[in-house]
Amino acid sequence: MSSDLYEILGVSKDATDAEIKKAFRSKARELHPDVNKAPDAEERFKELNEAYDVLSDSKKRAQYDRFGTIPGAGGGGAQYVDFDDIFGGGFGMEDIFSTFFGGAGGRSGGAQVRKEGRDMGRGLHLTLQEVATGVKKEIVYDRLAPCEECGGTGCAEGGQEVTCSKCNGTGRITTVQRTFLGNMQSVVTCDECGGTGHTIDTPCPECEGQGRIPDRQKLSVEVPAGIRDGQQLRLRGYGEAGMNGAAAGDLIVTCRIDPHEFFERDGDDLHARISISIFQAALGAEIELDGIMPDERVKVVIPEGCQYDQVVRVKGKGMPQLRGSSRGDLLVHVAVTVPKKMNRKQRFAMETLAKEMGESVKPTESCWQKIRDVFN
Repeated sequence: MSSDLYEILGVSKDATDAEIKKAFRSKARELHPDVNKAPDAEERFKELNEAYDVLSDSKKRAQYDRFGTIPGAGGGGAQYVDFDDIFGGGFGMEDIFSTFFGGAGGRSGGAQVRKEGRDMGRGLHLTLQEVATGVKKEIVYDRLAPCEECGGTGCAEGGQEVTCSKCNGTGRITTVQRTFLGNMQSVVTCDECGGTGHTIDTPCPECEGQGRIPDRQKLSVEVPAGIRDGQQLRLRGYGEAGMNGAAAGDLIVTCRIDPHEFFERDGDDLHARISISIFQAALGAEIELDGIMPDERVKVVIPEGCQYDQVVRVKGKGMPQLRGSSRGDLLVHVAVTVPKKMNRKQRFAMETLAKEMGESVKPTESCWQKIRDVFN
């Protein structure tokens, strides 16, 4: 975007969060392609949405004010995670406004209006360390939220819900058509009330009588320790708000755990791979590793005669059980490294040990033998 973000929203640089939010909703209604048929309406709406994405976030707004650049091009920043509607596909502010204009104030074709809010879905990325301890994460998402102006009722001051005069409260319109076969009766949803049987005599100007408005929601989510990849958290009432005070849907958060550079999870157990020397493998050793918990040190006891790819189990040092008090185990897979270069003294010691153990090895060549081998 080349234009100034504050100019796009039509607010001053010292505008409050509430003023920015109100300006966005007002301009979004004006520019949304469902109601504005100008050739550039869709492009201007996208520009407006991008401007709001920056100015509604305190960190991104501060960066924009300081440097004049748009942070995190492509949207989101560190706290913003992928958003997916549980019915499939992306679901952003443009879709929210499409639903809004298709609601009580903008229904068409006599379609039945759904008053209850729908469930919504989000994906939340977590690290393995966050899952090990449990974490509180802030998420940002777009939804139809209860209108603050009317308290979700859809009524302006002094307004009330009344019986629809067109369908007399039935929510349906019956029509009779004369044909050569006789009278044909059909029943359709009332286009005045959308099948609810009620209308608002004085609708709220902010939500146009719906009792809900498009908004960007910030929500703190408590992720319990031990949750597994793909498990979901249901946050009641944080999905799409219902119309005129009807029940809201739920927000369903799907946890996605990013791969760890050292640990691999298997249920409540953790797997790790370490390398030891042939001497540690032969004689045994005690090795300390960083555990999955903060500041945790784990002692791994390597037994004498440890073989390549042998697994050493350390009990109780894996992942915590979900809503439990115990932990899984840490399974350490051992790799044995062999020295690539040894000096004369080290090689002599190894040859002596090999001879003592009856192993057949290539003897050390003298300097003259090496020269002879080169010429041969």
